[in-house]
Formats: sequence, C-alpha cells, structure tokens
Amino acid sequence: MPLDLFAGIYVRDYEAAKPWYERLLGSEPTFVATDTEAVWELAEHRWLYIKEDAEHAGHAEHAIMIDDLDARTAEIAERGIDPVKWESYGEARKAVYRDPDGNEVGFGVIPG
Repeated sequence: MPLDLFAGIYVRDYEAAKPWYERLLGSEPTFVATDTEAVWELAEHRWLYIKEDAEHAGHAEHAIMIDDLDARTAEIAERGIDPVKWESYGEARKAVYRDPDGNEVGFGVIPG
C-alpha cells in the first residue's frame, strides 16, 4: 500500500519560524505552499510542514527516526541549534529540539 505522510507543525510567526526550521533540517523548504506555509521532504513521500496559526502553535510533538543520530546532531549543532534534552529507551536514543513556540521535533535512532 503506497503511503505519503504530511506531518504539520503550527507556528505563531511563519517568517520567524522558517529560518529556525531551515537550520534544523539543513535546507530551504522543498516548496512553499502558501505565504504562511513551507514544506520539507524528509524522505520520499514523507513531508514535514510548518504553517502559521498562532492559536494552535506550540503543541506539536514529532519523532523522526534516522540511521546516524550522532552525525545528525553534530550537523544541526554546526548550524547553531542544540538539543534541549536527550532521551534513552534501552538502546534507542532521541535528541529533542524545541522551536521558539515550544513545538518538539526529535531525531531518534533504534539500533538494529
């Protein structure tokens, strides 16, 4: 069964949030859907978007699973963003980032 995923994050101020997400994700958006919505393709058919909606901002919680957590967090640190906390679940680990609105974006790894 084909599957596309669009995971959304509401932000208070699109113009202020977009540069933070560019640094976190390491690129400009894949496309800009509207004047207040930007979309990044994280992997084929897997998208993360930010959208301005002050009333709903600050409540998102996403975990993005990757192969090399240490390399990813080092790349993000080079762009000026550090995790606000680290979580461990046995051998699995997650680096948690929070945008200025309090939305959580975590990068995690589950050893295989």
